[in-house]
Amino acid sequence: MIRDTLKPLLSAEKISFSYSGAPTLREIDFALECGGLCALLGPNGSGKTTLLKLLTGILSPTRGNVFYQGADLKKMTRREIAKRIALVPQEMNLQFGFTVEQMVMLGRTPHVGALSGAKKNDRAVVEHAMELMEIREMRDRVVTELSGGEQQRVVIAMALAQEPQVLLLDEPTVHLDINHQIEILELLKNLNRERGLTVLATMHDLNLAALYFDNLILLERGRIVAQGAPQTVLNAEQIRSVFNASVMVQPHPTKQDAPQVILLPS
Repeated sequence: MIRDTLKPLLSAEKISFSYSGAPTLREIDFALECGGLCALLGPNGSGKTTLLKLLTGILSPTRGNVFYQGADLKKMTRREIAKRIALVPQEMNLQFGFTVEQMVMLGRTPHVGALSGAKKNDRAVVEHAMELMEIREMRDRVVTELSGGEQQRVVIAMALAQEPQVLLLDEPTVHLDINHQIEILELLKNLNRERGLTVLATMHDLNLAALYFDNLILLERGRIVAQGAPQTVLNAEQIRSVFNASVMVQPHPTKQDAPQVILLPS
């Protein structure tokens, strides 16, 4: 596929989706530019995870279209999509006795022929992905024996082994304690800044989203109600309306362009 730099890397045009007739997403329009670092925000049930699945072709829109560099995802094979877009799900079954290296090698599946097996280049890509996520020293450990933060690094390394242009993550900090949350978000920001990887992640923590992401998209009941820089999206009135919570918003003490959301008693 020839890359057209004039088109957004990943875009949604008037996409809607329904589960069993119940509308989940309505008329979603947005464009993710190459090199973007964007967070999807919204209450539970607002459609964040569903939108990620539509952007990877796991689900197909009821109406509208999703495009990668101008190509309709509906016309691309799963292998073609997986070479360009990687998804890190919120929950992943790690019950099998795979080693870290074996798990990361699974990310090469879209690139490896059914009969040829992994080649020298595939092993080099896996090695590089483990190095980026700082897990090389645990390559022979069984993934089920790792901590939650270590397992998250392995799953992201597996996604990086796909060599995607776009990395989508569903709640990458869920179930992690605060130091591991910061670790993962720092790694994602470094991948975006230093490697040019385009990142879109769903987030629950508004303050972490404001600190680590350049652009935010706020969903409410399946619609985009705001998108833009953190200081534009995260204002007290909008947060009260969408999350039904009393808050105060002030500049972060060390990062003035990042709003800090403070919960207030009812």
